[in-house]
Amino acid sequence: MSSPREPTPTAEQLKDQFNDRFDALEARIDDLERTLEAKDDRIDALESHLEHKGDRIDDLEGQLEGQAECLEETEQACDRLEKLADAAMNKATMNKERVTELQSRELEKGAHLREDAVDKHAVDVPDGRLERLTKDDGRQYFRLPESSDPLGRSEVSLAYGDLLPIQQLARMDEEMRRSATSALPTRLAAKLWQARSDDSVGDNPWENGCREIDEYVKASDLKHWIRRQEQGISESYAKKLVSRVIDALLDLAKNRVAVRKRTERKNGLEYTERRLVLPTDAAIPGETGGEA
Repeated sequence: MSSPREPTPTAEQLKDQFNDRFDALEARIDDLERTLEAKDDRIDALESHLEHKGDRIDDLEGQLEGQAECLEETEQACDRLEKLADAAMNKATMNKERVTELQSRELEKGAHLREDAVDKHAVDVPDGRLERLTKDDGRQYFRLPESSDPLGRSEVSLAYGDLLPIQQLARMDEEMRRSATSALPTRLAAKLWQARSDDSVGDNPWENGCREIDEYVKASDLKHWIRRQEQGISESYAKKLVSRVIDALLDLAKNRVAVRKRTERKNGLEYTERRLVLPTDAAIPGETGGEA
């Protein structure tokens, strides 16, 4: 049995179907045109943005070239300044060497030179030793130890009686010291003071200080120094002598030196040790605090 055939659309129905399809296609074309216009606008915007970036890159490249030229000029200027600075330093060094040599020769001739005009670490004098003294004008001068003023401009030489007792004993030899005192701590104190500035002693336990301290001796170092000076004494007796030597030096130096305690660390442990110190402002007749 065959299925019934669908009715054939009429001309009016066909026309309506065609119109509907045409309207749909027209709407689709409108959408595509709008999309295309949007893409054209986007492309125009991107091209404009790209053109702006290109201009910016050109500007930056121009600035970079200008900075490169400026850098090159700056480097050339720096090179010139470095050469000038090197030349100035070389000239200053040569001038200082000339001045230092002249000062060294004048000091050897017995001259007294203003302290603020002398680099005591640069001048070349016998044993590298200078002595500081204050003249009648209130200013301080350098000279070689015990050098009188060759021009006789002021009374600067120290009489023996102007020296501290420790200085008087330090200038004596061992035989004279034994005649002057029988006390071992006193003789050791004199030798300890002498060791500060007299290389002939050969065993100097003093160490350079800093800031307000010119030189100092640790009590432990002083104990070993005493045992080296006095052969055969025990460590316990040397330890007792440390305090007696310090007391003798304090007395003979008229308290120009002092005793201070300082916290030390050894093997991870802290301990307090005494130090015999010579302050930088100590008024020692005719002395600077040691070697220059």
